[in-house]
Amino acid sequence: MREEGKYLYGIIGTDEERNFGPIGLGGRGVESIAYRDLSAVISNAPMGKYVVNKENLLAHQRVLERVMNDHTVLPVRFCTVAANAEEIRRLLERRYRELKNLLRDMDGKVELGVKALWRNMELIFREIVDENEEIKRLKATSAEKPSRQTHAHQLAIGQMVQAALETKKEREREEILSGMKRLSINYRLNRTVGDKMLLNAAFLVDRDREKEFDDLMERLDLRYRERMKFVYVGPAPPYNFVNITLKPDG
Repeated sequence: MREEGKYLYGIIGTDEERNFGPIGLGGRGVESIAYRDLSAVISNAPMGKYVVNKENLLAHQRVLERVMNDHTVLPVRFCTVAANAEEIRRLLERRYRELKNLLRDMDGKVELGVKALWRNMELIFREIVDENEEIKRLKATSAEKPSRQTHAHQLAIGQMVQAALETKKEREREEILSGMKRLSINYRLNRTVGDKMLLNAAFLVDRDREKEFDDLMERLDLRYRERMKFVYVGPAPPYNFVNITLKPDG
């Protein structure tokens, strides 16, 4: 039988040890272990690595989102396992001041995520050609030549279109970002995937301004409905603004 340890989900600011119910990875019970006025949110778990898959990641996320209903929570990196409760208390003692400061900084704040994707890439590529005289000229020149002579032209056109696409993404991203930045305390631009996605961002927002942010997203959705699709998620724990790597063994 595999040795059991304590799987860590996050850190909260309370000395009350409580049971959150069977909401952890594998349906295990989730509880808190306290050191002074800090607590680690944990469940029993086999020692060793966990598979990084959708089921486990969603379970980890669900625990944090349940806990944040009652507490400011600092997310701990996925797949952090300690040997026992005493090891967790030693960990909280070593990092006490740092964790207290982070909890203070994150108090009353939530993370909101926004992705923006163009709806019609044919339209976007037509706009790129219309806006760029050099691409237009190369396409016209290429059309007049036999296909065996146009390979270099096609490569050049493809490179220019890709560069113009990135410039267009940046320009339209800045256009829609201004209001979001104004309502947030901090923000992170994450990597976009594919040609369609022009924005993948996380915003740290005061809970008091969450409704304002919701209203802004509704206005943006109405304004750009024919051009862009917005994917708006949250509120969530501050995954993009807290990077806690806890090493229970050292």
